[in-house]
Amino acid sequence: MSDHFFIVTGGPGAGKTSLITELARRGFNTIPESGRAIIREEMPSGGDALPWADRMAYAERMLERDLRVYEDAQALSGPVIFDRGIPDIMGYLTLCGLPVPPHVAAAAKAACYNAHVFLTPYWDEIFAQDTERTQTRTEAEATCAVMRETYTALGYQITELPRADIATRADLVCSQLAI
Repeated sequence: MSDHFFIVTGGPGAGKTSLITELARRGFNTIPESGRAIIREEMPSGGDALPWADRMAYAERMLERDLRVYEDAQALSGPVIFDRGIPDIMGYLTLCGLPVPPHVAAAAKAACYNAHVFLTPYWDEIFAQDTERTQTRTEAEATCAVMRETYTALGYQITELPRADIATRADLVCSQLAI
């Protein structure tokens, strides 16, 4: 496992991106979630690689982008914090009831991250939908559970972050980065 690549995962609307933004503000190298970027690209162009259209095409686009940024991140020194990792794609496909193609499973196993993964649990008080986050509360809770199961099955250790303000969460992550 790569000691300096850390993942923040969980369901939608649980504060992952806000945490990543705070960690970037504190000077850490951060990698944004690929899913939102793909949605932003596909919607104006009329593409169908979207979670509400062609879910497999969406997963393949995420994999392509995530593999590229993972490779690019190799050049970064110090901790690198990813807003979701390649194993999230396995979790996404599982959540959708779709088969995980062998190449996706192989990529998730080959891309090594730190053994400790940070999980933002479902948090009803901060959950909100938007044009890119269309999941329901039930789907958000299920996503969190699937991500926990996916990462655990791949041998990662989960550190569940508290339902607390961004500074508290960021302080906890910072204290754990030397695990």
